[in-house]
Amino acid sequence: MERIYCGPAPLPQELWSSWNFDPVVLVCLAGMTYLLRKHAAGLGAVAILFVAFVSPLCALSSALFSARVVHHVLLIAVAAPLFALSIETRKPATIARPFVVSTVILWGWHLPAAYDLALSNVAVYWLMQVSLLISATWFWRAVLSAEAAVVERIAFIVAAFAQMGMLGAILTFAPTALYAAHALAPLDWGITPLRDQQLGGLIMWVPSGLPYAIAAGVVARRHWHQLTGGAPC
Repeated sequence: MERIYCGPAPLPQELWSSWNFDPVVLVCLAGMTYLLRKHAAGLGAVAILFVAFVSPLCALSSALFSARVVHHVLLIAVAAPLFALSIETRKPATIARPFVVSTVILWGWHLPAAYDLALSNVAVYWLMQVSLLISATWFWRAVLSAEAAVVERIAFIVAAFAQMGMLGAILTFAPTALYAAHALAPLDWGITPLRDQQLGGLIMWVPSGLPYAIAAGVVARRHWHQLTGGAPC
């Protein structure tokens, strides 16, 4: 078994000294910063990745499932739409395909066997992170483009939050803790593994809706500006 990325689960008193200064990650973030230096949204996305992979949140997500949920929400609902706004690529023909792919990837990585493997093997860990980020960026690229009708785009934003909320509800109401990777560490933080999992499910279910609501507002506002002849947001 390989080491857990970001190191072993920290104790509460160790958290604020648990920064990840992996040179590969730092070089990648520096490269992204250079490439996206002219795009405010892109720089915002890089800042979110810094929080996710360099700050103590990375180490905390080794300890708590609820912190891992925050980590994943930052990737797929904050960094991904910011990347979608800043990266010039060919727009997907439909929203349905990236929606289905990103949904399958999100749910697949939250199957206990896949999740536990990702937290015990560095290569699989990065496969998880990269696949979540790329599939979500593909989805947001389709949603934030002007190709589809505004009603369709907002409907898919609602559907994306709904499927995440459904996954969160399943995790919240599961009768037992599902993830061996978090079988012990939550106890050091004063909560049981089941309560940690329930908290993670609630985060998926409720507050993670905020970035989706903001995205729907951006789409609606852009459409309004197009109708009224105003400058796009």
